[in-house]
Amino acid sequence: MALYTMADTHLALGLAKPMNIFGSRWQDHDRKIESHWRRIITPEDTVVIGGDISWGISLEEAAADLLFLDRLPGKKILLKGNHDFWWTTVKKVTDFFKSAGITSLTLLQNNAVLLDKLAVCGTRGWYSDAANAPAESDYQKIVARETARLKLSLDSVTDPALEKIVFTHFPPYFENYLCRPLIDLMHAYGITRCYYGHIHGIYALPRVSVFEGIAFSLVSADFLDFTPLLVSDR
Repeated sequence: MALYTMADTHLALGLAKPMNIFGSRWQDHDRKIESHWRRIITPEDTVVIGGDISWGISLEEAAADLLFLDRLPGKKILLKGNHDFWWTTVKKVTDFFKSAGITSLTLLQNNAVLLDKLAVCGTRGWYSDAANAPAESDYQKIVARETARLKLSLDSVTDPALEKIVFTHFPPYFENYLCRPLIDLMHAYGITRCYYGHIHGIYALPRVSVFEGIAFSLVSADFLDFTPLLVSDR
């Protein structure tokens, strides 16, 4: 069993939302995802999808995208992104999964998913600073909430033998920006790896940037050329 990740699938199979308006790399990106996924991922593997999963604004609109992911090999752990308006509450989404016959999707929110030797932890995170966040949002309140959610996720892992790996949608660290509350929390729990998405259209970046001993990896789908990235093969 191996663990992979890829964020920002931005699926719109039931909507008229052509992604090639964001650049030629996005042309037929759903087909690229399926092709690369089926070439790499086995039924025993797990893939963390780090937010911005579907453009649907309701579960009904997102249904085609969620069913598409469910049909792909392996188990999938879903993390909420800023565009995932279909994601209401964990109960409503899991109830929808049951009614739709979706069996391979699991939500990551205020919890952790335990694998053989790893613990998948995470939270959405938030924008780089108050100036970039939506004007109506309470920036400090949301950052505090996301920090608390990551702590809940980390605290749910009670086996010290498991390596805790953090996944976020927004980057806790990126170039000149860092979210100090999330960074400090990761230090407190001995986190050495964090995978994030949200950043698009910049393809010359290093795949991994190390800050204060934590390796931060950008895994947006377009950055990875729509190919799931191996996190661990153990």
